[in-house]
Order: sequence, then C-alpha cells, then structure tokens
Amino acid sequence: TPIPLIVLSMRIFARRVRPAFRERQRQLAELNATLGDNLLGIREIKAFTQEEREALRIEKHINRYRDSLLHALRLMATFQPFVEFSSSLGTVILIYFGGRLAFQRVLPLEDLIAFFLYLDLFYQPVRALSGAWEGIQQALAGADRVADLLAEEPEVYQSPKAIELAGRAKGHLHFHNVSFRYSDGDTVLEHIELDVPANSVVALVGPTGVGKTTLASLIPRFYDPTEGFITLDGQDIRNLTLKSLRQQISIVLQDVFLFHGTVRDNILFGRPDATEEEVKQAAVIANAMEFIERLPNGFDTVIGERGVKLSGGQKQRLAIARAVLKDAPILILDEATSSVDMETEVLIQQALERLMVGRTTIVIAHRLSTVRNADLIVVLEGKRIREMGTHEELLALPNGLYRHLNEVQGK
Repeated sequence: TPIPLIVLSMRIFARRVRPAFRERQRQLAELNATLGDNLLGIREIKAFTQEEREALRIEKHINRYRDSLLHALRLMATFQPFVEFSSSLGTVILIYFGGRLAFQRVLPLEDLIAFFLYLDLFYQPVRALSGAWEGIQQALAGADRVADLLAEEPEVYQSPKAIELAGRAKGHLHFHNVSFRYSDGDTVLEHIELDVPANSVVALVGPTGVGKTTLASLIPRFYDPTEGFITLDGQDIRNLTLKSLRQQISIVLQDVFLFHGTVRDNILFGRPDATEEEVKQAAVIANAMEFIERLPNGFDTVIGERGVKLSGGQKQRLAIARAVLKDAPILILDEATSSVDMETEVLIQQALERLMVGRTTIVIAHRLSTVRNADLIVVLEGKRIREMGTHEELLALPNGLYRHLNEVQGK
C-alpha cells in the first residue's frame, strides 16, 4: 500500500508550503500597509508630485506578493497530483497482481472486483484529507501571524488583586521618584518627584523630546514606570483595575483620531449611553455647535475616515466635545492647540478653559502663552525636572530655562 508514501509526502509538503504561505501573508500585509499609507497621504503625494514614485513602490509590492503567491500555489499544485498518483499506484498494483492471480484461477474474478471497489472506497477519504490538508496549511500560516501577535508581551499588566476605584476620583496625583526607560534601554525620565493637587492645572513644558508626553502617558498606564510609582488619591494606580483607572481620565491629543462615522457617533465615543441633549450640550461647551450646524446633515453628517472631511480645528473641537461628554475628573491635554490658526485657537482655548473647571488638568504645551495661568509649570530638561513654579516665579529666575524659552517665543 502507498499509504506510508502519502503520509511522508504530507509531512514534507507541510514543512515546505507553510513557510511559503507565511511569506505570502507577510507580503500581503506589506502591500495593504502601503496602499493604506497612500490613501491616507494622498494630499501629500500630490503636493510633492510623488505619484509616479508611489505607483512604482506599490507595483513593487504587488510583484512581490504575486511571486510569493505563485510560489505557494506551485507547491500546492504538486501535492494533489502526487496523492492522486500514489493512490492510483495502489490500484495498479492490485490490478497487476490480482489480475495474474485471477488469470491463474487462484483468485475468483468477483473477489478481485470486490477488492478493487473496496480499495477505491478506501482512497476516497485519503484524497479528501489531502485536499483538506492544503487548506489546513494555509490556515496555519495565517494562524502563525496571529500567534506571533498573541505571544507579544504586554507592556502593562493588571494585577490579579487589582481593585475597582469606587466612585469619582478627587484627582490628586503624585509621582513618587518616577523613572522610565523604553524596552530598548533608552532612558526618558529620571527621578521625577511631582505633586499634582486635585482640581489644579499643571503644565509640562520644555524642549522637544524631553519626555513630556511620556510623563503624561504614565497616568493612564499606557506605560508603567521602571522605577518609582504614581498614586491617585493616595492609592498606587497599579493596584487599580485598568478600566476603573482610565474611566477617570479624559485625553485630548494634538493628532486627533476620529472614527469613520457621524459627528454624533464620534462625540458619543466619550460616553455611549449619553442622551441627545447631553451630546448637544457637549458640542456647545466645545464651541463645536456652530460648524456642526453648517454641515449638510448636522450631527448625522458622515465625516469620513479619520475625519478627513473636517478641518484640524473642527476635529480638535469634536475631541474636546468627546472629553466633555466623558466628564472625567482628570484631563490630559497634549498640544491641543498647536496645529490651528489663531482664530480657531481662541475658540479651542475657550472650550478648554470651560472643560478644565473642576478637574485636575495636565497640559503639555510648546506655546508658553497657553499655560501662563497654570497653577504650576514644570520645566523638563535632560530627563529631569529642572524648574517648577508659576509663570511669574519662573520668569524671575535669572538664568532659568523657562525664562529663556519665553524670550525666544516672544521674539
């Protein structure tokens, strides 16, 4: 029987075809990523007249995907015929030896026919299994990529003993000798000792790349400190469930992410169970109602992928409305007004001032004019806190970094 030969061929096939399909999946992912980049960056491509270059880049990825696909298909095309040949080989052997025995009248002809029919019934599931084996190898190649993702170690763990934060937090934050470095060993923050009273406004300023955003990202535990810890109302945030901790925090970023959907859907992302009246009130507080009413379908207007149909200032105000609706006691503003014109900045600043009332607010800013009224300004440099104080106190320091930055921006 050629069954051992078929089993051996299945093992050899699996070892060769799975890497081929894994490569096909990788090339498909790269092609999709390139197409996505080109669709999202179509304005930049046109502005820099890079259409031909990008077309060639896409063509290169298409060719690589085609080659990897054809290689995998060629391997598949050799397996099934080999199984058919092997199973037919058993039939040929039966006919040859059985025919001789039947010719010599050692084996009755009806028994030979019965053997032939039984053998055909035996090989039918073998052929079906070989066909399924091809599909299994394709599926396993895709599963390998999923397994690689699942095998990634999470940067933040929730303790099995973590507790729910009861009720609404007061918002008192304290950084206890906090240091942080990335997994590649690059140290960003060292020995940060900072107290943020409840309902206060604390601004983080300093040159680009000093760790302002990283420091703020430690609060919702997007990362964990490599040394030290952070407390919220006296409790180590690592002892709280991630969900209950993050429910206490609203974030408005410079690069606003909006979902493909309506204006209403994006505002409701802050609190999906909010009423229509609450959604409209949030839009009013965010100074967004004026432009929403000018849209073709108002709150039901579809804004496109990542809000492509809206201006930067409009997207920013929708993000503020989302934060208003969430109504969290802690607010993080990361360069929320840095990419808009002066008129829009005034509208956004007014909305932010209304949003900050009664909340602990962490403001990350390059424009020092936006943080003059902060209760505390923290100046970061060289991975550490270099200066702290109010606007007036920091300006009074003769050789202070804040004073220098303020003078540079004043010019």
